[in-house]
Amino acid sequence: MNHLRGVYTIWYRDILRFWHDKMRLAGSVIFPLLFLFVFGSGLSARMGALGPGIDFTKFIFPGIVGMTVLMTSFMAGMSVVWDREFGFLKEVLVAPISRASVAVGKTLGSATVALLQGLVILIFAPLIGVSLSLWTVLALVPLMLLLAASLGSLGILLATRIRSMEAFQAAMQMLLFPMVFLSGAFFPLQGLPAWLNVLVKINPATYGIAPIREVMLGAAPGSAFGISLFGHTMSLWDNVVVLAAFGTAMILLAVWSFSHQE
Repeated sequence: MNHLRGVYTIWYRDILRFWHDKMRLAGSVIFPLLFLFVFGSGLSARMGALGPGIDFTKFIFPGIVGMTVLMTSFMAGMSVVWDREFGFLKEVLVAPISRASVAVGKTLGSATVALLQGLVILIFAPLIGVSLSLWTVLALVPLMLLLAASLGSLGILLATRIRSMEAFQAAMQMLLFPMVFLSGAFFPLQGLPAWLNVLVKINPATYGIAPIREVMLGAAPGSAFGISLFGHTMSLWDNVVVLAAFGTAMILLAVWSFSHQE
């Protein structure tokens, strides 16, 4: 019971920190919308239709949602580094709860915050002509939560090995932006150069963006929005399994790393 209470406390603390940070709340909406309306509108005419009734702005909208979820969850590791620098993490680690509870609580906290931000972006879907039913939104929730938990655990794992905010920000920039741009969030995954195709396929975020786009736009897996791996066209469930396997490995490593914290 103490372990579950520890998970809840860590989770609740992250939710409160997000709710009381008004600048973070505003930035979580403004930054994705800049990508959507500036980047999308600027290239939509040149890119043309990417599917029946799907222009470039509609195509990147699921990518923007996935990017929001990914970036928010990954940045959760920054709070771990922050807590270490100010001594709060040491107090948590000596508390009568398992260190696994700390890792799981941080992962769930970051995933919940990322999910909330992704849901806020969905509000703007009608402005670009994307129709979302209640069932579509309900189907998107577990997909966004899985992406958030998988990449959030990676960020937390890195944070357990990094000692300063400056070092974490540098590592975040080296990993986060390539992961976003190589996930298929902003371009179709068909007809890529061989070297780029390899980078896209080894990027775990790719397997989170593709099912979100498939559900949101109603696209078939074999379309320009799908992933082909070793000659096999990945279904929605194939993508979910790959991302879930990656997320499981990352959270186990994060738990192990927390157990070796001093």
